[in-house]
Amino acid sequence: MIHDTHEEKHFNASDTLKDIVLGMSDGLTVPFALAAGLSGAFSSSKLIITAGLAEIAAGSIAMGLGGYLAARTDVHHFDSERRREEKETEEIPEVEAEEVASLFRSYNINDSIVDTLVTAIRADKQRWVDFMMKFELGLERPDANRAFKSAFTIGLAYATGGLIPLSPYFLFKNAQQALEVSILLTLVSLFTFGYVKGRFTVATPWRSAIQTLSIGALAAGAAYGIAKLVGEAF
Repeated sequence: MIHDTHEEKHFNASDTLKDIVLGMSDGLTVPFALAAGLSGAFSSSKLIITAGLAEIAAGSIAMGLGGYLAARTDVHHFDSERRREEKETEEIPEVEAEEVASLFRSYNINDSIVDTLVTAIRADKQRWVDFMMKFELGLERPDANRAFKSAFTIGLAYATGGLIPLSPYFLFKNAQQALEVSILLTLVSLFTFGYVKGRFTVATPWRSAIQTLSIGALAAGAAYGIAKLVGEAF
């Protein structure tokens, strides 16, 4: 009998993709809100370009540093938990063995089979600890080199996203004219980015596109309104 080959296709978002999403989302939103807000108070594009570039530089560094620290924290957390598990398998092996047995029993596996599995796992100390790390704590060993990659990826994605809403100000001297183009360009970019992100991360890309667009528009609208009120007050 010939059986049809069943191929399951799943997407597991890589760390790099997560970093791109994080950097690009903030990069499109924050500089856009800043430029829109300043456009409500100033008419010169030159001033907005200066402030926008300064924000993009500061934001890229801050976001990149945040990504670096987060990645390093993951490594330290994993190493700390692994040392704890190694210590427990040496000092209280029977308790740890019972935890392994409980994990298998949660799948309604027969006790005689559970005993065999526990004995097999206990035979190798390193694999025992590996098992506990993965199935008890749900921790996978992080890439030790990811911190620098994460910092670079997030920072670059932020800068790339930030230059999109700022680019019209290089073409138009009048801030209001530049703002109109920036709004259109950025909203299209937010919608497109949200849709593409949704295609990789969720089952409803259109919903992701609308959410990303709404957040960016709300942030820019709030910043523009506040700057406008402050400018009129003074």
